[in-house]
Amino acid sequence: MNIDKIKNANTKILGKNVIYYDEISSTQDIIRNLAEKHVENGTIVIADNQVNGKGTKGRTWVAEKNKNITMSLIMYPNCKVEKLEGLTIEIARQIVKAIKELYGYKLKIKEPNDLMLNDKKICGILTQCTTLKETVCYVLIGIGFNVNQVEFNKELSDIATSLKKEFNIEWKYKSKIKGLEKENNHLHRVVDKFYETVEKFIDWICQKFGIGASKELVREFEKETNMYIDPEKQLKKEEREKEWDLEI
Repeated sequence: MNIDKIKNANTKILGKNVIYYDEISSTQDIIRNLAEKHVENGTIVIADNQVNGKGTKGRTWVAEKNKNITMSLIMYPNCKVEKLEGLTIEIARQIVKAIKELYGYKLKIKEPNDLMLNDKKICGILTQCTTLKETVCYVLIGIGFNVNQVEFNKELSDIATSLKKEFNIEWKYKSKIKGLEKENNHLHRVVDKFYETVEKFIDWICQKFGIGASKELVREFEKETNMYIDPEKQLKKEEREKEWDLEI
């Protein structure tokens, strides 16, 4: 998989913030904790190893370390619960489409949340949401995809498979994920430094031309333009104004 292609994809919010872990309990647990802190919309948590991966109906998702994709992401749709009907199937369709485009192989969807290859499970999707008075606060989407694993335990050996096992395709993603995280952290530092510079520039303007306190000037600007100078506040404002869109 081409990580640069994902990073530069024409998405509105997905994948703009990527958090990578070497080993954690579960990406779904981490993203749920981050949701309570209102982490950035579209944030993706990905790990090389899960010691307690989550499956549907309380099951455990078993995946060999450094061999597969184990990830979760968060969305804040701000919509009624019924609007999310069919979300899991739509995600499955998008994964089927991606694998077809990348490798030319077509996976089959086994409702409600599995993807099959040669009648064996290759991918599972876990969709969970939190609501308040019938309005969705956030949606957590967990995806486990068997990529490089060729050996499965006795319980799974007859019902699970992977891309490498079926087609000898190996995806070397670890170094690329770390590189993406490094670039993402650098971008955050650039934005923080830019905001700091803007604040100093406003202070200098106010002192140079004697036009009053800088905080007053900022408040007037924000009131008249309906925009925040703080980029984080402005992004959150724009996200709240966006309508829920399943196109990713």
